[in-house]
Amino acid sequence: MFSVTVRDHLMVAHSLRGEVFGPAQSLHGATYVVDATFRGERLDADGIVVDIGRAGAELRRVVAGLTYRNLDDEPSLVATNTTTEVLARVVADRLADAVHAGALGDAARGLAGLVVTLHESHVAWASYERAL
Repeated sequence: MFSVTVRDHLMVAHSLRGEVFGPAQSLHGATYVVDATFRGERLDADGIVVDIGRAGAELRRVVAGLTYRNLDDEPSLVATNTTTEVLARVVADRLADAVHAGALGDAARGLAGLVVTLHESHVAWASYERAL
């Protein structure tokens, strides 16, 4: 399996529901480093899994739609507990939509899967993996 990973970052405000979150139940800010890994079993005729430039641009577009937002007020997320795990899935699903729409070009049509990892810090992160 081949893979290509691109990286960006995401800055949000949100609050988390549930006693398990302690002080994070109050509105707070979070900054994540976001890695998106595109996986494929084969390389295309140009010898690539996916165009790195297009993958990076699509990741930037997806995180730009969430950055500098209070996620508690976002209509698509209002009923969601926006944990790191959930946000990884949101980013992955939006990237998958871009792949299916052709935004990453012909090379991306042969992708097998996608993994999105949100790094909360240098010691903690969460990932979501999905098939394409």
